[in-house]
Amino acid sequence: MNTVSDPNEATAIAAAGQTRAAEAVRVKLSPDGFAIDHPDQELGEQLMAEALGVADRDAMHGILRQLVKASVNGQKPDAVNLAFMISMVKSIKPRDAVEAMLVAQMVSVHVMAMRCAYHLANADDIARQDSAARALGRLARTFPAQMEALNRYRNNGEPAITVQNVRVGDGGNAIVGNVTQHRSVIVSDSSGATAVTDA
Repeated sequence: MNTVSDPNEATAIAAAGQTRAAEAVRVKLSPDGFAIDHPDQELGEQLMAEALGVADRDAMHGILRQLVKASVNGQKPDAVNLAFMISMVKSIKPRDAVEAMLVAQMVSVHVMAMRCAYHLANADDIARQDSAARALGRLARTFPAQMEALNRYRNNGEPAITVQNVRVGDGGNAIVGNVTQHRSVIVSDSSGATAVTDA
């Protein structure tokens, strides 16, 4: 008989089991569409919704449907592409529906950019090279703009201000390290530097 005497150990075992279950949740493609591939369908849908950063089943299915369509390779959805896209969304950890939509767009733009890079590398003539190069350039510019939008949204619309090339005169004080400012607070993430607040 396996018993756990320590309540903290029991909690850790349960958390490890949930982590494995969260990692195991996948999407299974079929000719009729897709389904959550998990032994417990309800838990699988809940875990997928949490991973995608959405609050309910309808939003989760909507984001997944859009990712399935964006994963198409040739004429049908690509399971490997879809698994990659879902994994990237999970790793960015969207915190609400707005972030979930933006992150799904970011992942899709990345996949399309890589397809354009492939087409550019394998283009046979100048027209195809030009077309792939233009598309790749647009997508490559879109991705950092999306990252900036996500960062701005996560910081409540406040742009981060980065200061470079600071000159300090005699007797002055300076912070050495990375400094980010939001509204009236300056924070230094340098381990040896002192943080300055209420700038």
